[in-house]
Amino acid sequence: MDEDIQAFLADNYENLEQIERDLVALEQNPSDGELLVRIYRSLHTIKGNCGFMAFTKLEALTHAGENLLSRLRDEELVLNAELTSILLQLIDAIQQSCTWIETTGEEGDLDYSELIQRLNDLHSTNPSTISQVSENSQPLFSMSGSIPSDRTQTLALTKTQIYDKETESNQEVKEEKTPRSLTTSHSVQSIRVDINLLDKLMNLVGELVLVRNQILQFDRDRERADFETASEHLNRLTTELQEGVMKTRMQPISTIWKKFPRVVRDLAIASDKQVQVQMEGEETELDKTIVEAIKDPLTHILRNCIDHGIETPDLRRLSGKPESGNLYLHASHESGYVNIKISDDGAGIDPEKVKQKALALELITLEECNRLSDTEAIDLIFLPGFSLAEKVTRLSGRGVGMDVVKSNIEKVGGTVEVHSQRQLGTTFKLKIPLTLAIIPALIVSSGSDRYAIPQMSIAELVRLEGEKAHSSIEYIHTAPVYRLRGKLLPLVYLNQELQLEKQPETEEELNIVVVQSETPFGLVVDGIDDIQEIVVKPLGKLLKDTPFFGGVTILGDGNVALILDLNRIAQHSGVLAETQIKAHLESETAQQEDDRQMLLLFEGSPESRMAIPLAMVLRLEEIPHTAVEKIGDRVAIQYRSSILPLIDLASIFSSQLLSVNNPQLDSLITHNHSQDRALPKTRSSLLENEILQIVVVACQNGQTVGLVVQQILDIAMEKIAVTGAATRPGIEAIAVIQNQVTEILDLSAITQQFFENSRQFY
Repeated sequence: MDEDIQAFLADNYENLEQIERDLVALEQNPSDGELLVRIYRSLHTIKGNCGFMAFTKLEALTHAGENLLSRLRDEELVLNAELTSILLQLIDAIQQSCTWIETTGEEGDLDYSELIQRLNDLHSTNPSTISQVSENSQPLFSMSGSIPSDRTQTLALTKTQIYDKETESNQEVKEEKTPRSLTTSHSVQSIRVDINLLDKLMNLVGELVLVRNQILQFDRDRERADFETASEHLNRLTTELQEGVMKTRMQPISTIWKKFPRVVRDLAIASDKQVQVQMEGEETELDKTIVEAIKDPLTHILRNCIDHGIETPDLRRLSGKPESGNLYLHASHESGYVNIKISDDGAGIDPEKVKQKALALELITLEECNRLSDTEAIDLIFLPGFSLAEKVTRLSGRGVGMDVVKSNIEKVGGTVEVHSQRQLGTTFKLKIPLTLAIIPALIVSSGSDRYAIPQMSIAELVRLEGEKAHSSIEYIHTAPVYRLRGKLLPLVYLNQELQLEKQPETEEELNIVVVQSETPFGLVVDGIDDIQEIVVKPLGKLLKDTPFFGGVTILGDGNVALILDLNRIAQHSGVLAETQIKAHLESETAQQEDDRQMLLLFEGSPESRMAIPLAMVLRLEEIPHTAVEKIGDRVAIQYRSSILPLIDLASIFSSQLLSVNNPQLDSLITHNHSQDRALPKTRSSLLENEILQIVVVACQNGQTVGLVVQQILDIAMEKIAVTGAATRPGIEAIAVIQNQVTEILDLSAITQQFFENSRQFY
């Protein structure tokens, strides 16, 4: 296909998208002359391009549409649902013809004579015979949130202002004046780039990232100062280049959403419903690959909300609702993901009806049905073959859809949830990664091979040592499980699923990667390395049909690592079949845990086992000691665009300098000094540890501080049995936790004194 045709098609596709959006918006406000002028100009541009390229059939089709638009522009006709529908059919036909030209390079034998005749008939029809839009009638579709603010006040142009009976060229000059500022400002802000060129550039950046990883690995092994400087420089440049190229691939989600007003309009008309759609966050950006992958799933969810969710006007009126249903779309960024929410205010999903329909379709057994909660029942809509439709229509009823939606979202590393309340509506929540080209991944080993697990799929890591590596594993019908904070976690052994020879155990340990998926499970691996940024490459022909892998990457040392497909591994292992047993046993466990609480266990100072309630902990971090800075009389680090003050527990409890406005504790400190007791010499974490382990906690005053500890030990859920009072300042009590004496930290006293007099700490 030559460059002229490529440019012709690119212009046409852009104009057609704009015309479609404007027609839907114009139907809601037929008096908006600015919109009408823009539609006419865009169609006129397409007609001119067709004439230049000698596509005579397409030129005749666009000419017939232009004639009809001219009568609308001259206010000889008023836009209504009939005229809007025929104009949208015109846009579909032009789109079809352009697709044919893109495929064959020619117009082909497409026959649009019937559509042209209908357009000509409407053009020559007496206005009085066409039903006008009544001011009191309710539109089947309305839209808000996606219309630019400069159109909130419509411009009602008169016949004289829009068009005078001069030549067509003079008319085009007049029309050019109105939207010229819009097109000019857009053209200087963006350029068209061939997607193949972007893909090639992205591949080169991926190779650069791999080389960067190799050099950094080489740098760590050699420890040469000059080479280290060059490596850091390469690392910085590679990161900046990577971010820049990624931005060129990013597209706003409006690329998908701009099609939705047309979809909603057609569905509303087909189902005799009134729908108002609101859109927020249209500027939210994703990688082009992700945009293409989620386009169909989002469209299907939208169709379901209208077909199954929003009621007809009569039913809504009986329920005390407005006759027009509301459809709400929202998108936003959060921690490397895009959150998408699609909500309706319809009838909601009836869990009992879902369970009975699943029973009738033999998708679940009666025993399973009786055990399902309302939330689990609603999730049955994602089962293959499930449908709530009473009969098959052209909109729904075949049971193909929501299972495909879920699988397609999960293929790109996303998740989908559904929440519904009777008579209040249904909400679909999607969590989608920004990109799949370069992602952070955890490198694990099984046998002599290493594998990559996308970080987005990991909830946490658990390491069991010594006797716990064996005694903590339980079995339910030969299926291994681990009690993680009182809840049963099904286990999958990677070496068994991949049929690898088990390495001889050199030490008593068990490494569990807790995977967050539809049903969380623990993946048992031989070793855990570190998190790296990996470049995702497709599998070769020999491994393309292997069920356990989703791609391949090259590590910093030059070795190849396969990327694990965790959903496929879970399905193959049968771990999902254990959910009903897990729910039954968890109900028994919950009764025993009513008086328990979760605690974070750590070594506050050397050989000092301490604990605080996990509810007070915001995050656990590891930072190099070089990141610590002194600010006045305090020590802090730069943390998430703010300053995080640090409290070194080793310094506090070794010097006994803490005062908590407690007479008994103050007297204890005074007594210690009066006896001239030598203070124990204990290392300070801030001074000697290369890597600092920090517990980020929230204070009662709303501020955040970091507790510098010697070592994070464990997270335990136990009933605290206090065995003794505090023996030193900063300790609330002494308890036995995991069969060991543990000091319960008085966090409020420590942080309160810290903000009152920080000099006592350093």
